[in-house]
Amino acid sequence: MAQKSSLVWFRRDLRTHDNTALSAALDESDCVHCVFIFDKAILDALTDRADRRVEFIWESVRELDARLREDGGGLIVRHAVAEDEIPKLAKALGAQTVFANHDYEPGAIARDEAVRAALAGFGVAFKTHKDQVVFEKAEVMTLGGTPFSVFTPYKNAWLKKVSEKDLFSRRYLPKTGQFAPQVLDVPSLESMGFARTNLAKLKVPTGQSGGKALFEDFLKRIDLYDEARNFPSVKGPSYLSVHLRFGTVSIRELANAALKRWRETESDGAATWLSELIWRDFYFQILHHHPRVVNRSFKPEYDAIEWVNNPAYFEAWCHGKTGYPIVDAGMRQLNETGYMHNRLRMVVASFLTKDLQIDWRWGERYFAEKLIDYDMSANTGGWQWAASTGCDAQPYFRIFNPTAQSEKFDAKGAFIRRYVPEIAALSDKDIHAPWLCSELVLRGIGVLLGKDYPRPVVDHGIARGLTLEMFKAARSPQP
Repeated sequence: MAQKSSLVWFRRDLRTHDNTALSAALDESDCVHCVFIFDKAILDALTDRADRRVEFIWESVRELDARLREDGGGLIVRHAVAEDEIPKLAKALGAQTVFANHDYEPGAIARDEAVRAALAGFGVAFKTHKDQVVFEKAEVMTLGGTPFSVFTPYKNAWLKKVSEKDLFSRRYLPKTGQFAPQVLDVPSLESMGFARTNLAKLKVPTGQSGGKALFEDFLKRIDLYDEARNFPSVKGPSYLSVHLRFGTVSIRELANAALKRWRETESDGAATWLSELIWRDFYFQILHHHPRVVNRSFKPEYDAIEWVNNPAYFEAWCHGKTGYPIVDAGMRQLNETGYMHNRLRMVVASFLTKDLQIDWRWGERYFAEKLIDYDMSANTGGWQWAASTGCDAQPYFRIFNPTAQSEKFDAKGAFIRRYVPEIAALSDKDIHAPWLCSELVLRGIGVLLGKDYPRPVVDHGIARGLTLEMFKAARSPQP
């Protein structure tokens, strides 16, 4: 009997543990080759050659390669155009099947269809599997068979549908000699035209081991998540978003742990974290059913909004110089670390769209450049939620007051002081709105507004009124 040879194409699933495509390949093949492509079609578009995401992927790929080598295999790692390289490699290796896990972004879908067609041209099958979500595409629908556009009913249907089968771990049991061994090492970042970042200095754990360590740490404090997650100066989040993005953790394992904890202990923290994981599935299915949300409003009437789009305001927002300390602290955290606390993501997005009247797409693109955990479905979903143009979004007339958000969620100014040191000497009360301080107080700490720290670029009260009028105009029937 002829030997069955396959190629596993790793993408957003950089782990051996509970990996659907890898497990399927091991079940169906006698000889398994493994590959990762640093895709030039994606990387060549990056203007910053010191990109934390690329370094995170590179470190995670190196760990994946090491794990596979422990089992007699290893990764073939190429810096090429994946659409061209995968068919070429499959043919050269004599693979009968290429295995991969589903990717849901429009560009990735088009790439995969091109790969499928090329492989079919010389008789190679392309089998893809669900892996990065619990439920995908049309697996959770309304009773009428239509997609959900409101989260809570979707969540209720998700919880009603989920079973042990949906959350069980895919086995990883390679037979001796089943992996094809590799000789070549992973190419360096520099050879691909990229440079090291401050990832190591930030102590961001990478790879499957990094995801496992963060998950184990979070499980010790998951019961506190419901409350602690709101405060940016507190260790409240799981910090697993980048690991979910690149598949160095299994969504099934995370959801299973949260669901089990909630059902056994009625933990509010576990229930809230599970809800956040379900939001992730929700946004993936929104992207699947409504791919227009990548660059158009989910609510079509809001494509008529006449955004002000002041470039100077946008520049101030990007660099954390708006004069609103909590907004500036959040943006500086993003620029310095590639991460932003979720509460602050809502605050800065609301400020850009509702205070500065700047198109949400400008902010979404900036986040896409800077966030190490950038995920198209969640990012477009979150930005449209904040801008009130999306599904189940914040109503347009509910506008975050940045000062009130600051006083509520960074009451002592600990987070602000970390990222806006110019005003660190202000009192806990004054640090949220330095423009309200007397000149005597400001002189006392050596701060001159407009020189050492910006005056507010806009007045929130006035801006709020302008935004309400802007949305009302877009909602009004056109003559």
